[in-house]
Amino acid sequence: MNPILIIVFAPLLAAIVAGLGNRAIGNVPAKLVTTAGLFIACGFSWPIFIGFINGSETVQVVPVLEWVRSGTMTFDWALRVDTLTAVMLVVITTVSALVHLYSWGYMDEDPDQPRFFAYLSLFTFAMLMLVTADNLVQMFFGWEGVGLASYLLIGFWFKKPSASAAAIKAFVVNRVGDLGFMLGIFGTFLVFQTTSIPEILAASPAMQGVSHITFMGMRMDTMTILCLLLFIGAMGKSAQLGLHTWLPDAMEGPTPVSALIHAATMVTAGVFMVCRLSPMFEAAPVALGVVTFVGAATCLFAATVGTTQWDIKRVIAYSTCSQLGYMFFAAGVGAYGAAMFHLFTHAFFKALLFLGAGSVIHAMHHEQDMRYYGGLRKAIPFTFWGMMAGTLAITGVGIYWLHAGFAGFHSKDAILEAAFASGTEMGNAAFWIGAFAALLTSFYSWRLMFLTFWGKPRWIESEHIQHSVHKTPEQAGEDTTGGYHPHESPYSMLVPLAVLSLGAVFAGFVFYGAFLDSAAFWNGSIAYDEHFMHSLHDEAVVPLWVKLSATIAMLIGLLVAWYAYIRKPTVPAAVAEQLGPVYRFLFNKWYFDELYNFIFVKPAFWLGRLFWKVWDEGIIDRFGPNGAALVVSEGSLLAKKVQSGYLYSYALIMLIGLVAAITWVMF
Repeated sequence: MNPILIIVFAPLLAAIVAGLGNRAIGNVPAKLVTTAGLFIACGFSWPIFIGFINGSETVQVVPVLEWVRSGTMTFDWALRVDTLTAVMLVVITTVSALVHLYSWGYMDEDPDQPRFFAYLSLFTFAMLMLVTADNLVQMFFGWEGVGLASYLLIGFWFKKPSASAAAIKAFVVNRVGDLGFMLGIFGTFLVFQTTSIPEILAASPAMQGVSHITFMGMRMDTMTILCLLLFIGAMGKSAQLGLHTWLPDAMEGPTPVSALIHAATMVTAGVFMVCRLSPMFEAAPVALGVVTFVGAATCLFAATVGTTQWDIKRVIAYSTCSQLGYMFFAAGVGAYGAAMFHLFTHAFFKALLFLGAGSVIHAMHHEQDMRYYGGLRKAIPFTFWGMMAGTLAITGVGIYWLHAGFAGFHSKDAILEAAFASGTEMGNAAFWIGAFAALLTSFYSWRLMFLTFWGKPRWIESEHIQHSVHKTPEQAGEDTTGGYHPHESPYSMLVPLAVLSLGAVFAGFVFYGAFLDSAAFWNGSIAYDEHFMHSLHDEAVVPLWVKLSATIAMLIGLLVAWYAYIRKPTVPAAVAEQLGPVYRFLFNKWYFDELYNFIFVKPAFWLGRLFWKVWDEGIIDRFGPNGAALVVSEGSLLAKKVQSGYLYSYALIMLIGLVAAITWVMF
């Protein structure tokens, strides 16, 4: 059997076995089947990826079945694997396999483990379908599949109202983006008369500026409007500014879900789609400008909000949103290789940070508020060093002159250099915004580390800890830990941290050349401007101060965080009080939720209640089923009175009837 078929369908088979047969096979077999399926898929994915690096692999299209034959629309279900797909395969299967293993320990006490593991495997299958798509309809199938699976996983603890609300919110917000994606697919078929991705990309360059369509009463450039509609879909899946509100709330799901969906896979689907369709976007410069603007704005927005959050998972969630902004503005300036390189490295260090946060939460009896942490580096040293590796990677620690550093040092610096080298006003603005966001990234990342692993233990104030040890603060006396002593997570949770740490440390250094300096590696799977990418090494194009800007920003953020949370811990509260409205503005996420609630949610509920009370109950029910029932009920009461059983009553009725009949005949 072709290994590509095994990679894609092993998770689906595992999901079916665990999901439908969980009552028959039990918890452990269900976990074994799903975890084995993902490790098998991962084992087949890496040789394909390495093959594209050393040139031994070529593009493969594996047919699965004939799908649609309808008029001029014909397409089959086929799995396309080129370099871009190979990159996504190793990201998806590696992170998913490690998340499955991690979940053995994290979900050990949950009564619905088979359902959870089935959902995880189903999600992975849908994501693999998305990235192996040979046509836009197949991509949309995977696109909607990951949306469904994310809804199931975010709302896994469906008896928890906040989890159910978060799942519905994610589903609804993504439907907004998906509407744009659908319109983009419809328009693309209308223009190109095919949904085949290779055929569309081959025809796209010739369409630049030569075709116009009427959209919403305006005559617009065809490629611009198609790319903007497709990008709206990417904004929803990748939580870009405007359609981002679902991502932080999605942290209500189990932590392994956050690592799988919201760090390395589903949220990167939008970036993958833009890079996959990069020849289309290259034919629409206006659309690329919009991509750059939205990416830079998201990068800044999420970084500012992340500096004020107390929930450890929400800090990392906003960090994800910000890093996705980097990827998008890299694509917007034409550096698709840099965007995919950051997607690749980000998958390792962000999954590491999420799983590390889960290990901390596990140690702290499910407490997620960092104000109740402190001093944990000695209690859970393995988790500490894992999260340290992730933090060093996301903040971009490295030495430029040695060309050595953690993963984020190589990929994020390449994005900033590409934005500067683009020479456009939008690219220049994105560079400065990205540099400032790098400073904020360093600040909130080290803030998380200092609050969690340094300082005095603050556990006694946590209600979760008090409940777990059955002590009140008064009973705890002088014991500053409240009688609770954190413990390291089981090996099933620590092994994934160790593996991901290797990626966070070495992925940037090892794969830098392939992603950024090799047109042969990409082999036409993305629009790769070899001259532009090589110009990043030219100091006449990218001066030294630009190359050092991210490192300088990282050091400033580190020093500010150290001073505020280690040297003088009273500073943050004083600054928050002094900056009052600004702090509240950032803490409340720029009031996007409140704004959307006022503009969309409340009017929708008001309109719904109006139709419910006035139209549905007041008109339809009143004169429809309820009215018919009333007529029957009242009619039966009247008929009941007529049928009295008295002879004189019947005679009277007969007489009245006779008189009425004679009167009708006479007149």
